[in-house]
Amino acid sequence: STQSTGAASPTMTATGMAAIRDNEDLSSLPDLSPVLSQLRAAFNTRRTFSMEYRMQQLKAIETMVLENDEAIIAAVTADLGRPPHESFFGDVATCVEEVRMAMDHLEEWMSPETVAHPMIIQPGSSKMIHEPKGVVLIIGPWNFPVSLCLVPLIGAIAAGNCAVIKPSEVSPRSAIIVQQLIEKYLDPELVRVVQGAVPETTALLKLPWDHIFYTGNGEVAKIVLRAAAEHLCPVTLELGGKSPVIIDKNVNLDVAVKRILHGKFFNSGQICIAPDYVLCHNDVKPSLVAAMQQRVTSMFGPDPSQTKSFGRMVTERHWERVAHLVRQADGTVRQGGFDGTENKATKYFPPTLIEDVSKTNPIMQEEIFGPVLPILGVDSVDEAIDFVNSRDKPLALYVFSNDEGTTDKVIEATSAGGSCINDVVFHNANPNLKFCLLYTSPSPRDS
Repeated sequence: STQSTGAASPTMTATGMAAIRDNEDLSSLPDLSPVLSQLRAAFNTRRTFSMEYRMQQLKAIETMVLENDEAIIAAVTADLGRPPHESFFGDVATCVEEVRMAMDHLEEWMSPETVAHPMIIQPGSSKMIHEPKGVVLIIGPWNFPVSLCLVPLIGAIAAGNCAVIKPSEVSPRSAIIVQQLIEKYLDPELVRVVQGAVPETTALLKLPWDHIFYTGNGEVAKIVLRAAAEHLCPVTLELGGKSPVIIDKNVNLDVAVKRILHGKFFNSGQICIAPDYVLCHNDVKPSLVAAMQQRVTSMFGPDPSQTKSFGRMVTERHWERVAHLVRQADGTVRQGGFDGTENKATKYFPPTLIEDVSKTNPIMQEEIFGPVLPILGVDSVDEAIDFVNSRDKPLALYVFSNDEGTTDKVIEATSAGGSCINDVVFHNANPNLKFCLLYTSPSPRDS
């Protein structure tokens, strides 16, 4: 694919699922049907139906992660240039929390539900029995390359299913550690890992799965849905979009700045629920921008490229995409940007703040998925609400205000997959809350 980057237009080869989106030659596909046939035969033995078996496998996942936390952190850090503490929280702690919740609730989830029995069919009783679906395909992304393979797997096993995991080839070390650990700790007849790139993923999508779980961007999700439709296969999609932050004039700026920037720059902004842009009341916007500039320096020092606390873009292709958005931005760069420290070879792009970007600029149309934060001014919370509602519904929405009436108004007047008041991202750390996406914006990021 060719992408314009201002003065030059380098030709770049699509990686990951983007190659499927870009219609690269897929004439020769591997035959992966034996993988599905073997798993379906194992599923038909019905040993996954018992609570004892499911609990055994879930306990094995917990042990697997806890015994290999350092290896997981090392692999993810090497793939993404991510600080080790971020790898721990993003790809170790998340898995442990999820599997422990599944074990705590497994008996409850498996129990039949008694429902009302109408008089017209008395005597008798009625109940709902939860049955496993069968064999599940899990297509993992690169940004959380371990947890976003294992967390869907935890759900699949808790529900009594077999599974195939296709890790992202964009994060190869993580893909290898996922396969090694699963083959060592879990039942090899019921969970398999398929490595590879576009041909393997395409071949997998041609098979008649009982459920598909895909994490990635909206354009490739359409391909997944079309493939699933051939077999009337249900699909779970975890996608992206532009998640706004609304800041009221009645706000604790110090708290807001700290929390927004920590959420934005975690994993160098490569998180589907990262704050994508800020809508700030004009009365406090100058103070907000100044406080953000100071906070970036206190977080990462005068030259963030030299700190071990700030991550990198996953590939040069992703670096180019973010750089292109910043070049096109028509606002004022208040921090970072092309400040002389950016380095495509090392995939470092500085933490960047851009003030007063026009609402029609490309950076306000595409999911940024990088360490760049546009800051726009509004004259009222109502104006911010109208702006959010004029766009596709976001995966996450954040609002900062000391006035409970204002925060209630924003939550009630908008719609998002998940919302968080006076914080960002951390609603996703509660496994008791559902992770939901209503609609998604088209996203250029690769899967």
